[in-house]
Amino acid sequence: MKYVGYYNGEIGALEEMKIPMLDRAVYFGDGCYDATTFANNHIFAVKDHLDRFYNSCRLLEIPFDMPRAELISALQSCIDLNELDHGMLYWQCTRGTYYRIHNFPPKDVKPNLMIFTSPCELVPMDTAYKLISMEDTRHLHCNIKTLNLIPSVIGYQRCIEAGAQETVFHRGERVTECAHSNVLIIKDGVLCTPPRDNLILPGITLKHLLELAEKNGIPTREAPFTMDELRNADEIIISSSGGLCIRADELDGQPIGRKDPQTLKTLQDAYTDFYKNDTK
Repeated sequence: MKYVGYYNGEIGALEEMKIPMLDRAVYFGDGCYDATTFANNHIFAVKDHLDRFYNSCRLLEIPFDMPRAELISALQSCIDLNELDHGMLYWQCTRGTYYRIHNFPPKDVKPNLMIFTSPCELVPMDTAYKLISMEDTRHLHCNIKTLNLIPSVIGYQRCIEAGAQETVFHRGERVTECAHSNVLIIKDGVLCTPPRDNLILPGITLKHLLELAEKNGIPTREAPFTMDELRNADEIIISSSGGLCIRADELDGQPIGRKDPQTLKTLQDAYTDFYKNDTK
C-alpha cells in the first residue's frame, strides 16, 4: 500500500478507507487532530505531538482513553505498512458515531480514531515565503487543535490566489499566527513569539525553535507583537511540521526581513540536526 488509512482498528489502502455518515466529524467537525512527519520510518517528536493531542481531547471533553503505547503502536503500524519511508502522519479523534444531536451523545458511544499517511516533503530551509495579512475572525479556542478550520482554509486560499505561501492573521494590530503555521520574529538578536494563549495553536515546531534558540545562546521572548513590529523585524520565521524554520521576505507585496541572516541560519542548522537525530 502506497499510503495507509486506519479507522477504529481497520487498516487498508488510504483511498479505499471510509468513515460512517454519522461520525460526528461529518456534520459537526466534533473532534481534534494532530499531525507530524515521519522519516526513515520514525515518527518525529512523537511525545510532543501526543501531549498536545491528549490535551486537545481533554479540553474538548472527548473521553479518548486509548493508552499512549497503544496509540503509538497504531500510528507506527500505518507508517510500517506504507511503501515510502517519509511523509506526513495525521490522526484525529471524534466524539463518536451517533445521530445528529447538538449535545454530547450517550456515554456508551465511544470516540472514533482515524489515522493516515500521505505525501510530504519538508520545505527546503533556503526557501523564502511571500505573506499576505488578514484579520483574524476565528473563535477563541485556537489553542485546541480542533477540526473546525474553515477560516484557516479561506485564509490559505486567499494567499494562494495572491501568489503567496502563507496568510498572517491579526486581531486588530496584534499578530496571532498564520493559516496553518506559527509566525515568529527576530529583532535585535532576540527570537520573539506571540504568547501561547487561547489565540494561537501551541505549535510543536514553535516549541522546538524556542528550545533550540536557548541551547544556542539566542535570547527568547514570548509576548504580543504588532503588525508594525512584524514589518520592521530583522527576520520573520514561519514554522510548521512541514516547514520547520522558513524565512519570509515579503508581506502584502512589500519587502520585509533579511537583516539578520546569521541568527536565522543558526536556528535552521540547529533544527536540521535535531530533526535528523530524532528520525534516524
